[in-house]
Amino acid sequence: MASRIRNGLCAVALAGVAFAAAAGEITVSAAASLTNAFTEVARAFEAARPGTRILLNFGASGALLQQMDKGAPVDVFASADQETMDLAQKKGLVAAQDRQDFARNALVVIVPADGGPTIKRLNDLGQAAVKRVAVGNPASVPVGRYAKRALEAANLWPMVEAKMVGAQSVRQALDYVARGEVEAGFVYATDAALMKDKVRIAMDVPLDVAITYPVATLAGSAHGDAARQFVAYVLSPAGQAILGKYGFQKP
Repeated sequence: MASRIRNGLCAVALAGVAFAAAAGEITVSAAASLTNAFTEVARAFEAARPGTRILLNFGASGALLQQMDKGAPVDVFASADQETMDLAQKKGLVAAQDRQDFARNALVVIVPADGGPTIKRLNDLGQAAVKRVAVGNPASVPVGRYAKRALEAANLWPMVEAKMVGAQSVRQALDYVARGEVEAGFVYATDAALMKDKVRIAMDVPLDVAITYPVATLAGSAHGDAARQFVAYVLSPAGQAILGKYGFQKP
């Protein structure tokens, strides 16, 4: 049975998720960059376990954390960074022994495929041809925090911040570039690969930390066994093969 995807949890959606949980479905909140990969992972998991259904909720990791902290009935959380999962652990939403890293990614700068500016180094973002740069909101979007970290290391954050068009998720940053609304943007390599006809990678962004994705079952999950089975599937050779198909590297 195909997974039902949710892009956010508004009040109506929360009610729907609560009903789904009562019906025995597993609710998985995952970083926006995992949308395509986790949709396929969920379908494969359902196929391997008839009668099990996965309810998917994608968004910026920070926004998902806020939803869970406010009581959203979630069984599994997959974040695009360690910082957000650390906060979830600090709030008692997940336990240290229940979190595991399952994937790695890379940070890139992208430009429109048709005639975007030439960017080979981060300081090329300062050229006059680059008027707007899409950057995820560092307060809630991990890709934005990674971008800010790289730019601060190069002493370029103030310059780029002045040109910044804030994005609420990595997929929004990708869309801004794909539609030509900005001259450049920071996204993950996996996201850039989804729109090769509309964006191109201008450069790989150097970072002093690895971009690793942790996943954990929620301490308050009403379906702990099934949630743990899903996490195990994500970490299994089958799950890792699907993630690799979408460009994610092994942890």
